[in-house]
Amino acid sequence: MNWVVMTLIAAEILFWVVIVLGLVLRYVLRLNKVGLIFLSMTPVIDLILIMTMTLDLLNGAKATVPHGIAAVYIGVSLAFGKQMIRWADERFKYYVLKVGHLPVKKTGIAYAKAYFVSWLRHVLAYLIGTGLLWLIINIVGHSEHVLALYHVIKLWTIILGIDLLISLSYFIWQKPQKG
Repeated sequence: MNWVVMTLIAAEILFWVVIVLGLVLRYVLRLNKVGLIFLSMTPVIDLILIMTMTLDLLNGAKATVPHGIAAVYIGVSLAFGKQMIRWADERFKYYVLKVGHLPVKKTGIAYAKAYFVSWLRHVLAYLIGTGLLWLIINIVGHSEHVLALYHVIKLWTIILGIDLLISLSYFIWQKPQKG
């Protein structure tokens, strides 16, 4: 496994470690401000990741799909980060602290609307991630060294289109209520 893949995996693990530490500090140890500082460190992890990948390319490395996935990861982290932290926060309170309740799963038109909002966040992630990829391509230079980054952009564009179709399908074929 090459170091780029290892860096991506480390960033993902570190993202969740920082979130869990932030929640433990905030709720278990009652260090609310310190916990919030940890929770707000997630963008710093993203910044370090993109700087590492860009420096690698500037030092002559040939771009690979993992280089592109780093930009995808950052786009998703920035667009969905607050929601992921809220999701972890709710479950931490419910399962660990035994307070509160889990959110009721949405069905029908409410689910379709929520999924569409999620798709809009996906568009934001796409704009951030592909913006970073284009920035890196322009910094490194348009050459065969960055072909993998173009492929990541093309694939993500297709995935974004498929996600839109899935989102729209929930307005037509609504998710039924269980039980």
